[in-house]
Amino acid sequence: MIIDRYDKTVYDVLHNGLTNIEEIFGADALFYYGEFDHRLGIVKRFTDAIEQLKKDEQTKDRIVILLNTQGGSVEVVEKLVEIIRFHYKEVYFVIPDVAFSAGTIFCMSGDKIYMDYSSALGPIDPQVFSIKENRYVPALGYLDKVGELIEKSRVGDMTQVEFSYFQGLDLAFLKSCDQAKELAVTLLEKWLVDYKFKDWNVHKTNPDKKGMPVTEQEKIVRAKEIATSLSNNNAWHSHGRHIGIKTLQTKLKLEIDDYSNNEKYRLPIRDYNDIMIGLIIRNRYPSFIHTRHFLYE
Repeated sequence: MIIDRYDKTVYDVLHNGLTNIEEIFGADALFYYGEFDHRLGIVKRFTDAIEQLKKDEQTKDRIVILLNTQGGSVEVVEKLVEIIRFHYKEVYFVIPDVAFSAGTIFCMSGDKIYMDYSSALGPIDPQVFSIKENRYVPALGYLDKVGELIEKSRVGDMTQVEFSYFQGLDLAFLKSCDQAKELAVTLLEKWLVDYKFKDWNVHKTNPDKKGMPVTEQEKIVRAKEIATSLSNNNAWHSHGRHIGIKTLQTKLKLEIDDYSNNEKYRLPIRDYNDIMIGLIIRNRYPSFIHTRHFLYE
């Protein structure tokens, strides 16, 4: 990319900020902004960024990913996890702002998730590309609407307009939505058990089991509960619902590392993220990847 003098100064500041974050976490660091859209060539750029990090003699076995995304394709996320886990033993996610939908699923593949009081995850509503609309649409929202029309048809309460819409449904696309939903739930359950719950060995909060060892089956059950809750549109009412750290900790019983009052983490993360988001907004970048060796918009 062509970098003007102003941007060069900003990039120098960002490089120093990211290097500082690497030192704090004792990890390689990667910042990712944007949707998980296969049309943006994200998998190739992500692979290049990771491989450049691993060529460095100073590379670590741990990576911290600063993630800011509205979501996208769960298939893209699945591939990114495969790439990361091929190279790194430990994966930490930091959410300075938001990680929605497929971004939430991505976070569940990490060993740790770091958030502060202003951070948010979202319901898992994977995006499916609609050829008809030439854009990604929320799979669960589409399925819920179809289910609503089916129920209206069953009770004889469907309007003519709704009937015309129902007749024009693309069954192949409907199947794609259903498959995306199943894949999202399956991956979330698997990654929680394999990574997020790998060190959950003793019950800490259940008064009836406190201090007792956690079984593999209990991990699976907890993962299914979280996946079911996050994929329940009726509970969250909105694809873009902000689910904050307290809700994640209390309602979903998900362990989150809260850095709200830890200036060692909060200040460097906030300073770096604010400058980076300002740069992205000013230049209208649809996506952005940054490591100590790699800048790609």
